[in-house]
Amino acid sequence: METQISTSSSAEILRLDLDGLFAYQRNRPPFLMMDCAEEVIPGVNARGHKLMSPDLWFFACHFPGDPTVPGVLQLEAIVQLCALTILTLPGNKGKVAYLTHTSRVRFKRKVLPGERLDLEARLLSWKRGIGSCSGKALVGGQIACEAEFGLALPDELTRYQISAVK
Repeated sequence: METQISTSSSAEILRLDLDGLFAYQRNRPPFLMMDCAEEVIPGVNARGHKLMSPDLWFFACHFPGDPTVPGVLQLEAIVQLCALTILTLPGNKGKVAYLTHTSRVRFKRKVLPGERLDLEARLLSWKRGIGSCSGKALVGGQIACEAEFGLALPDELTRYQISAVK
């Protein structure tokens, strides 16, 4: 359930459980890479987490005998969380956000079955349907993955297309 938490700075803060996540974005298990968003400030930043339960689908194949969370799924978790900073803006609920590019991606430690992946993401800029973002995933306070990336909302981009002059 979506819960609004008021703050003295008058910024809206959302806490999204599983139902709240489903209301704002379209990823579903097994590809939903967060359990909840503890704090989302629309247009600004978000914090959330994913418990890496030993029975998750990827541990059986990545890698047998040495299971780890694939790096691309760590990155996906950060991207999904950051997308909430855009999808919680007025008029964007339920739209699709696409990853457009990544840069400065760093994987710094293995993420193992049973560990909790804490996620932090920031929307650095948002203009005409395109966002510049950064984020990190941590385990026990240690950075596991960090990245800069871009997100786009196709529905928003179509509003700014310029017609060809004939």
